[in-house]
Amino acid sequence: MKKLISILTVIMTSLLFMPNVMAANSEVTWTDYKSYRDIKESNEGRKNFREKVFTNFEKHFAQLAAKLPENQTLKIEVTDIDLAGDTRVIGIDRLRIVREIDFPRMNFSYQLLDENNNVIKSEDVVLKDMNFMSGSNARYHYDLLEYEQIMLDEWFQDTFNELMVESK
Repeated sequence: MKKLISILTVIMTSLLFMPNVMAANSEVTWTDYKSYRDIKESNEGRKNFREKVFTNFEKHFAQLAAKLPENQTLKIEVTDIDLAGDTRVIGIDRLRIVREIDFPRMNFSYQLLDENNNVIKSEDVVLKDMNFMSGSNARYHYDLLEYEQIMLDEWFQDTFNELMVESK
């Protein structure tokens, strides 16, 4: 048992002193969120739902930015969101019903900055996925923002393909 603990201690210590593999950072700003097209909650409070949606988007942007070279920063300013589906009152419940006509949309601008805050790439983006229900993609199945994440993945791949670093 002492030998196992010694080995684990050596491994953990060596991991602590290894140089960290860095990736790009992301910063997300939510501009005038009260005017967003659709960020309506279902059966939970409006503020809690909005915070959960924002947190999920921020995590997803961070995962995407991690594919970019180190010392870069991806700044996103979100100006509008229209989540897939729509909320409906059914009995005493409010449910988000997803139909083909209620496709996801998102408007934002981005800047990709180098380590000296020089702009590498920037653009105003209007995303919408009118075919979001066609095809099958189990990558985010049952995630809160399943369709929006797929839409963002496709945009990111198209926009930053030449800049992405290989995963190790």
